[in-house]
Amino acid sequence: MSGLLGRLFGGVPKDFTGTLEREEAVAAWAPERGGGVLLASSLGLWVPTDDGPRRIGWHLVSKATWASGVFVITEAEEVERAGEAVLLADRAPLRFVVERPGKLPQAVQRRVTGSIRTRHRRDLPDGGAWFVQRKVPGRDGTVLQVRPDPGTDVDLVREIAQEVARRMGEGLAEG
Repeated sequence: MSGLLGRLFGGVPKDFTGTLEREEAVAAWAPERGGGVLLASSLGLWVPTDDGPRRIGWHLVSKATWASGVFVITEAEEVERAGEAVLLADRAPLRFVVERPGKLPQAVQRRVTGSIRTRHRRDLPDGGAWFVQRKVPGRDGTVLQVRPDPGTDVDLVREIAQEVARRMGEGLAEG
C-alpha cells in the first residue's frame, strides 16, 4: 500500500512522530531498541534522534548494512558545490539495534541501490574519488555526487567534478 491508503490501513506505526509529506509512501518500518522507529519511505529513511525522527534522503545514504540485529547507516553530507556537482563527506555511522526488522533491510537496500544511476571510481594522486549520479527523491533528474577519499587533494577533485558535470550537461562522455 502507498500514500493515503497505506496510512489508513496501518502503513505508519502509531508511535511514529515524524511528519510525512503528502505524497510520501511508507515501504517498511521496524521498531528500534531505543524506543524509536526506523521507517523507509519513498523519500528517504527516517531515523530516531534525540530531537525526534529525521529523514535522510535516499541520495544521501552512503552505506547501509544489516547484520546480527544491528542496522548501520552511513549518511553523506553535502559539503560544497563544484559547478553542477556536489562534493560529499561521510558522517559518522549511525547504529541501531532492531530485533524485528521485517522487510526494512530489503526496502532500504532496494531504494539505496535504486537511487544510483551510474558510478565510477577515479584513482588520483594520494587517493581517489567516487563519481556517482543519483536520483534525488521527489525531484526530476539526477545529481552528480563526488566523494573524495580522505587525504585526496580536494582542489583537484573539485576541478575534475566541475569538468565532468559540465560534460554531462553537454551530453558528452567522461574522458
